[in-house]
Amino acid sequence: MAETATSAETVHRVREARRSPAQHLAEAFTAGSVAGKVTLKEIPYQTQVGVRVNRTSDAGSRVASITGGLPAACGEVATSGAISTVWLGPAEFLVVAPEESHDSFGGSLVSDLTAALGSDSGQVVDLSANRTTFELSGNRARAVLEKSCALDLHPRVLKAGTALSTEIGHIPVVLWKTDDETFRIFPRASFADYLGRWLLDSMREYASPEVP
Repeated sequence: MAETATSAETVHRVREARRSPAQHLAEAFTAGSVAGKVTLKEIPYQTQVGVRVNRTSDAGSRVASITGGLPAACGEVATSGAISTVWLGPAEFLVVAPEESHDSFGGSLVSDLTAALGSDSGQVVDLSANRTTFELSGNRARAVLEKSCALDLHPRVLKAGTALSTEIGHIPVVLWKTDDETFRIFPRASFADYLGRWLLDSMREYASPEVP
C-alpha cells in the first residue's frame, strides 16, 4: 500500500513539473485568437502511439481490437470512443487518445498495444513526447492554413474526419480535420514554437479592424 502511494505521489510530482512544448505561448494563443473567426490552442500531453503492423494479419486484428479499428486508406481515421487511429501508410498508424490513457510507467494503451502485437512482425512505439497538438478552429481556420499548406483544403476535397501528412510553413505535420471548422495539427515538439508563432502571424489579419 505504501509503495502504491509513493508511486502515485511520484506521478503527481512529475506531472506538476512538466511543461508542454508550446506552454510558453499559451497567453499569446489566447491574445491572438479572434472571437467568432479563428482560435488557436494547444492540447498538451495526449497519448500518441506509433504502430506498424499489417492490418490484414492476425496481429493487425488484435491491434484493431484495442483501438476499435485500423483505417484502410490514405486520409482515413478510425475512431472508437476516445481513441482515434490515423492512417500514415499501408502498415503505419498513429493512435491518439486522451492523456488518461497514459501513465509514467509505460502507459496502459502502449502496454495493451504491445501485448496485442505480441511476437509478430511490427512495432509499437510511445510517441507521446514526440509531438504536441494544436487545435485551430473557427470560420477563418481554413483561410489561415491555406496561406502555407499545399493541400487543397476546400471542404469538397478535405472532408471532416480526414487526416493527412503535409507541411505547414515548411514544417512536417499531420493535419486532421475533426469537423467542418476545426483542425488538429500534430507537429514534432521541437517545431512547436516555430509553428505556433507562424500560425499566430497568419491569424493576425483577422484581428485587424474591418474596412467598411
